[in-house]
Amino acid sequence: MLLSAFGSLLQLLYLAMLVLAVVAFVFAATAREDAYRAADKKKKSFWLIILGIAVAVNLIIPMLFLQLAGVVASIVFMVDVRPALKEVSGGGGGRRGGSSSDGPYGPYNGGR
Repeated sequence: MLLSAFGSLLQLLYLAMLVLAVVAFVFAATAREDAYRAADKKKKSFWLIILGIAVAVNLIIPMLFLQLAGVVASIVFMVDVRPALKEVSGGGGGRRGGSSSDGPYGPYNGGR
C-alpha cells in the first residue's frame, strides 16, 4: 500500500514537471523575438530549443536526472527571463498606471 502511494506521488511529480515545461515553452513561444534582445537575454530560438527538449524528455525519456535539468531550465525561464520580457514588452505586472506610492484605494501620500 505504501509503495503504491509513493508511485502515485511520483506520477504527480512527473506530471507537474511536464506541465511546468509545457507552460514555459508556450510563454517562450508567444513572446516577441525583439523582446529577448531588448531584455538582454538569450535568443528566442535558444529558449525554444531548451524548453522543447525539456518537454520531449518529460514525454519520451522518463529519466529523473534529465527531467530535473528540464525543471531547472523551466524555472530559470519563468523566474528570470519571463519577467524581463514582460517588463520590456510593457506588461509591467498588473499595475494600472499608478505611481509607486499608490495603495489599493489610492495614493498613500495623501493625494499629493
